[in-house]
Amino acid sequence: MKGKSLRWLGGLVAMVFVAAACGGTPASSSPSVAASASPAGKAFIPMISKGFQHQFWQAVRQGAEKAATQFNVRIDFQGPENESQVDKQLEMLQTVLNQKPQALCFAALDSKAAIPLLQKFKDANIPVIGFDSGVDSDIPLATAATDNIAAAGAAADKMAALIGMSGDVAIVAHDQTSRTGIDRVKGFTDQIKNKYPNIKIVATQYGGGDQLKSTDLTKAILQANPNLKGIFGANEGSAIGVLNGVKESGKSGKVTVIGYDSGQQQMDAIRAGTEAGAITQDPIGIGFKCVEAAVNALKGQTLPKNIDTGFKFYDKTNIDNPDIAALLYK
Repeated sequence: MKGKSLRWLGGLVAMVFVAAACGGTPASSSPSVAASASPAGKAFIPMISKGFQHQFWQAVRQGAEKAATQFNVRIDFQGPENESQVDKQLEMLQTVLNQKPQALCFAALDSKAAIPLLQKFKDANIPVIGFDSGVDSDIPLATAATDNIAAAGAAADKMAALIGMSGDVAIVAHDQTSRTGIDRVKGFTDQIKNKYPNIKIVATQYGGGDQLKSTDLTKAILQANPNLKGIFGANEGSAIGVLNGVKESGKSGKVTVIGYDSGQQQMDAIRAGTEAGAITQDPIGIGFKCVEAAVNALKGQTLPKNIDTGFKFYDKTNIDNPDIAALLYK
């Protein structure tokens, strides 16, 4: 009797495994876990971004999906709810490592925190390609990104010209941990210090890319510096917060705002004249070139360490030009 019971139990277990293999209900409804079953013949390349809250990341995803179709690979584009969740991003990184992908595309929230996990990808011979925001390591074979130091330097040049080469300015940036946050503050700050001795940066504040927090920071900066001439918002959320803070402080038209990235609110503000202009990246190009680099890595090709995806400054004089409009997103 005991033998029959064991045979019956073994048959039941076998039926469960067969059902699972034929598409039965998975043990978890997590998108990342569900994504692990790759269609036959397609390389699986997960993409972990810095977040989802800005339209910038949706534009990056659009470019990545275009590349995935062109190169016949499968991507899984994901990111934490906001750009302050470093621990959440590291959890996502561990999850995709467990899925044993063919390659990884990664935009780091913290330029150092992910390095131990990325080393595990390297040890497993899984090529790592950075996008938008790299890490302080040579583990990524390449990084597809804007030259953020040069771009922020160009923003500083525009600011200087617009405020008459003298006066107090401030920076509202997203963070002090990602390469984009570090490099954009450095690029703007160094350009002002090196080229414009009569301009002083009186405050540099970090709002996590959150427009509400950046609004409050902007209002506090303006209250403490009533003669402030300009503010640089170093990413989409920061720039929107700066615009809102300037407006709520009754300073629209009196304080020069230079932004970064795109989005409907910035585009509307530039057309209305409340934002002087902004740096646009090429987010679709960033997504496409990252996946393209991952595919080339899987083919054994040698990659350039830095894949410069370019930038442009846009204002109301050129916002509708075809070469600029192609880089903007709503």
